[in-house]
Amino acid sequence: MHIVLVSTYDLGRQPLGLASPAAWLRAAGMRVDCVDASRDELRDEDIAAADLVAFHLPMHTATRLAGPLIDRVRRFKPAMPLAAYGLYAPLNASWLRDRGVDHVLGPDAERDLVALATGEPRTSNLEPRTSNLEPRTSNLEPRTAALVPDRTGLLPLSRYAALQMPDGARRVVGNTETTRGCKHLCRHCPIVPVYQGRFTAIPIDVVMEDIRRQVGAGADHVTFGDADFFNGPTHARRVVERLSHEWPAVTYDVTIKIEHLLKHATLLPVLRDTGCLFITSAVESIDDEVLVKLQKGHTRADFVEAVALCRSTGVALAPTFVPFTPWTTIEGYVDLLDQIIALDLIEAVAPIQLAIRLLVTAESKLLDLTDITSLVDPFDPQSLSYPWRHPDPRVDRLQADVMRIVGSAAGPRREVFAQIAAAAGVNNPWGQRPSPGQTPPYMTEAWYCCAEPGPEQVDLV
Repeated sequence: MHIVLVSTYDLGRQPLGLASPAAWLRAAGMRVDCVDASRDELRDEDIAAADLVAFHLPMHTATRLAGPLIDRVRRFKPAMPLAAYGLYAPLNASWLRDRGVDHVLGPDAERDLVALATGEPRTSNLEPRTSNLEPRTSNLEPRTAALVPDRTGLLPLSRYAALQMPDGARRVVGNTETTRGCKHLCRHCPIVPVYQGRFTAIPIDVVMEDIRRQVGAGADHVTFGDADFFNGPTHARRVVERLSHEWPAVTYDVTIKIEHLLKHATLLPVLRDTGCLFITSAVESIDDEVLVKLQKGHTRADFVEAVALCRSTGVALAPTFVPFTPWTTIEGYVDLLDQIIALDLIEAVAPIQLAIRLLVTAESKLLDLTDITSLVDPFDPQSLSYPWRHPDPRVDRLQADVMRIVGSAAGPRREVFAQIAAAAGVNNPWGQRPSPGQTPPYMTEAWYCCAEPGPEQVDLV
């Protein structure tokens, strides 16, 4: 059987979501081709030769970008079965089936894709629901992938986002995961309705072999794509200690919640000493009331403490935000800018992080809040979200202005920040503060999520 796996977007990374199922399918004797449509073209001859096409949908943008390709494949070869898998597939099962997708699978779909290819019974093909507000009792048990991802046929790592170093050099970046799922229940996170607080660890030998092959292919930096690297802190420590022992020159970055940075502060020196260059942390807001609504598990004071902790340890913190929510005020947005200035984080915050608008997806736990359900419009199949407008039109205008600034900006982060501050009414954002030092390492393709696209903002997540 000839299977074509398609990725449409994966944060500028070589798609692990293609490499992992490819390993399983090839081990089962299948011919597999992988197409990353964010970097290459899905050709008519790829479709013509396939017996099954499966789309990987790990995030909102990937799902929206997949829509036209799904339509194209269905028109070109009407009788061929189509599958969709990944975190956003079960969230949008009805939408996918309306487009002609026959098999909707979850994020841990390796075994089910093999079952599709071999004709064996499947366990997680999801039935469509009658309403996007109808809750689903998840039957998607997290199942650890125990085969080393097979990246054969994927584009070279040099075609993907690089790590920009402070000295101007760039490093080739690989990526892998040490866990799947997440044990936390942040209300706005798309992981929650699918995994429902569960996570599993990937065997260390599998992780190490995946890294070994990518280092052999030129990677000198690794992004660990776990939802939270400290979901399993002991497992995480073992991974980075082995990484450092086997490849002392290879650096890495991770994503860790603020509360975990504080709870596992003794592990920060371990990260530093094993080559961690920066930690991404989804701060989202500095408004304690908003943080409670989002169930983030930290406070503004915790964020300030985490910044100081990382700085004293010698590991850069790259905070991400969702500054535009239904609860945002103009004064609150200015307060966020003031806090970023006070903490000397201007260079550490990607400008897009100051433009993000809260995304309310199908099955979002945000819909448990009456002040969300009373505000949102009906589910929009074009944007795959529940659109909302802020009660204060000035906030929506500010968000649109900031997004335009970010979209057209080409200068250093400090200059873009000044333009954003001016749009918010702050004309001298840093007063007499000295010029900042070097910008910490960052990816050449910004990491962000939980954003709602406005009319002129097509692809945000």
